[in-house]
Order: sequence, then structure tokens, then C-alpha cells
Amino acid sequence: MGESQLSDVFVEMADTLVDDFDVLEFLHVLTERCVELLGISAAGLLLTDQQGTLQVVAASSERTRLLELFQLQTDQGPCVDCFRTGQSVSVADLPAAGRWPRFAAAAAEVGFAAVHALPMRLRSEVIGALNLFDTQPGALDEGKLRIGQALADVATIGLLQQRAIHRRDILTEQLQTALNSRVLIEQAKGVLAERLHVDVGEAFALLRNSARSHNRRLSDLAQAIVDGSEQPAPGTAANLSD
Repeated sequence: MGESQLSDVFVEMADTLVDDFDVLEFLHVLTERCVELLGISAAGLLLTDQQGTLQVVAASSERTRLLELFQLQTDQGPCVDCFRTGQSVSVADLPAAGRWPRFAAAAAEVGFAAVHALPMRLRSEVIGALNLFDTQPGALDEGKLRIGQALADVATIGLLQQRAIHRRDILTEQLQTALNSRVLIEQAKGVLAERLHVDVGEAFALLRNSARSHNRRLSDLAQAIVDGSEQPAPGTAANLSD
């Protein structure tokens, strides 16, 4: 592989900050680039979901995807071990190794004789594993393993960056919603204070007590008071939600 080709792929893997970023396409490209750059037969990728369960998310071929699914169903195989330990797993000759007998048999059935699993890891956080398959037995060159791990690392950073952006966006939305609700509540306090002839502190207490007693969100009740769909009776908060 040429240096220019290698650098182009790393730039491609690092480009995750675009507005139309497609995570599944990104991961499929990762498996394809591994095959192209490392001279292997196939690649598959497993990631953990929000419950910490591994899922097959990308594969360079259909037979690889089915083998990865079988690995998860039987809960044995190099990717499973790699994810659990956070360490790479390499088996140069699957039939002779005697490891994961059911997985080894399934891999042989679809023509794979060697496997190398690399952790998708950033520091102590492991989010998945990248599986590299070959139809011929034999160890993968140390330089190629380093490149494979570097690609997995760059992809992991990109994915975690996307998760952070997504969480930040959710937090921003939640904060904006809270601020908007705060404005509504202030307006509702003013309406109650004027109509019930109480101070704003007492108006807020009445608003909260009524929302709690009727199991309503404070912002929803405040909105109803402000838009006039609920009319407070003078001297009481009894019919704020009746």
C-alpha cells in the first residue's frame, strides 16, 4: 500500500463532523478499507448498544455478517473475547487452535482459516471489536496489525465524538426547554398573583401544589393559566386543574 493511499483512508475515517454523517455507512467503509489496505479476505464489526450488548453493525460480505451473528448467538469467538478483555486476539490457524469449536467450525464452513480481532477502544472504554478474516492460515504482519488497530482507534474516536455531540445537542435542547418553561411559569405566577391578589411567592406555591395534587407537569399547568384555558378562582387554587 502507498503512503498516499494510507493517509487518504485515515483522513476519510477521521471525517465524522459533517452534518450528514451516516454512522452505518461510515462503519461499512471501515470494513471495506480494512480489506483493501491489509490484504485480508473480509472484515466485520461489532459494537455495543446502550444496554452493553454486542450487535453486528457492519461487514464487508454477507457470509462475514452471518458468521458474526453466529458468534453472538453462541456467545463464543474472537470478537466476543476481544470486547470483554479489551485486548487483541489473533489465531493464525483456526482449525488447529482448538479455540471456540463451534465458531471455528462455522468459520471453516464459509472458508475462513485465520482471524484477528482488534478492540474498538479509547483508553479504558471499549465500545466494540473489529474482526479481520483470512481464507488462508497464517499470522498477519505486525505492521498490518498496527494499521488495523490504528483504523479501529480513529473510528472509535469518531464514534465517541459523535455520541458526545449527540448528548450535547440533547442537553442543549433540554436546557432550552427548561428556559422556555421558566418563562411560562413566571408569566403564570404573574397571572395568579394579579387574579388571586397574592404575592408572587404564594402564587408559585399555589401553582406547584396544584400541579402536584393533579399529577400534572408544572409547565403544562403554567401554559394553561397563561393561555386562559384554565381560570383561577379568586382566593383559591382549587380549580386550577379541575
